[in-house]
Amino acid sequence: MRNALSGGGPARRPRFLFVTDLAYQAKGRRYCDEDIYLTTRLREDFDVALCHPLDAAPLMETGAFDAVVVRNSGPVLHYQEQWDDFVRRAVRCGARVYNQLTGKADMVGKQYLLELTEAGLPVIPTVDDPRAADRLPQTPTYVVKPKAGADSIGLEFVAREELAGLAPGPAGILIQPRIDFAYEVSFYFVDRAFQYALHAPDPARRWHLERYEPTEADLAFARRFVDWNDIDHGIQRVDACRTPSGELLLVELEDLNPYLSLDLLDEETRDAFVAALKRSLQGLVAE
Repeated sequence: MRNALSGGGPARRPRFLFVTDLAYQAKGRRYCDEDIYLTTRLREDFDVALCHPLDAAPLMETGAFDAVVVRNSGPVLHYQEQWDDFVRRAVRCGARVYNQLTGKADMVGKQYLLELTEAGLPVIPTVDDPRAADRLPQTPTYVVKPKAGADSIGLEFVAREELAGLAPGPAGILIQPRIDFAYEVSFYFVDRAFQYALHAPDPARRWHLERYEPTEADLAFARRFVDWNDIDHGIQRVDACRTPSGELLLVELEDLNPYLSLDLLDEETRDAFVAALKRSLQGLVAE
């Protein structure tokens, strides 16, 4: 893939292949609106071409673009085989992909929740074997979801006495205690720099978000997971819940194509985010 900043002659604008599914329907979110806004702003400084996720790999291999930006492409479990093929081809041809494909969190499934639990980090306790449920806090109800899940697909609530009868299936499952949290909060980062935070005051309305002013302790919590991940260029969203005792626990670390809720931001914050994104993309193609 060509470097926009190398070679002789006058410099040209970097060229990005922007991967999005504008028709994807998500509960409480307008994916298409967000990506229409983002591509409009990116065109101020870059040349941008949009494509569907299923068209990304062959277009990437043409060499016409300096990097591929994967944004609101929908859960990859809907096209897992094609996504895996895209990743293999990107590695083979040396394509720059944004987010970088080195992420250790949702980009490669939910296995990281087990690893973080074992490491003793502040995450909702997680196991993947019903026989290990005694290592979890005792609650009347448990959350069971597929390891390869996304967007609450396949999530179910199971009583403790039903855990022993669970069949993990070929893809595996995750088991967590159902926590009565006060609210959920999300922290948004570009590269490793914090941008803004949003929270859902009502636990029953996940995508009815409001601005949130994090404390230093909140930011230290979120940065711990961003620093743990292996992404230098990319957007990450740290999703957490506030327990009744006041502590934060990680719910998910979104490091592939996190929805950004840009429509909920004031203009100044939205402009600052776009500026950070442009700097990050410039840095990626300059390497």
